[in-house]
Amino acid sequence: MTKALGYQELLEYILKTLADHPEDVKVEKKVDEMGVLLNVKMNPSDMGIIIGKKGSTVRAIRTILRAVGLKSNARVNLKIEEPEGGKKENRTSNSSNEDLNVEEIKI
Repeated sequence: MTKALGYQELLEYILKTLADHPEDVKVEKKVDEMGVLLNVKMNPSDMGIIIGKKGSTVRAIRTILRAVGLKSNARVNLKIEEPEGGKKENRTSNSSNEDLNVEEIKI
């Protein structure tokens, strides 16, 4: 008979299987009155793999965690820590487009 995995172990297994740098995957578990919060830190180059196209992969992982949590009447949430310098600053529109006047655009 296999041993049942806890939330943290299950999440670590899934993320390490998907990640190119499994040694950098760290999962911290915090339990409070709101439920269980699993906080993930990983290599910045693995963020795209774990999040997936339009968030589909991370959404599936969250669904699995919630389903496992339902078995033990616990609310399980997943938070992925953004790596240092990971947030891109808001881009301004291209300056060449700003210089166009309405009269210059002809159809």
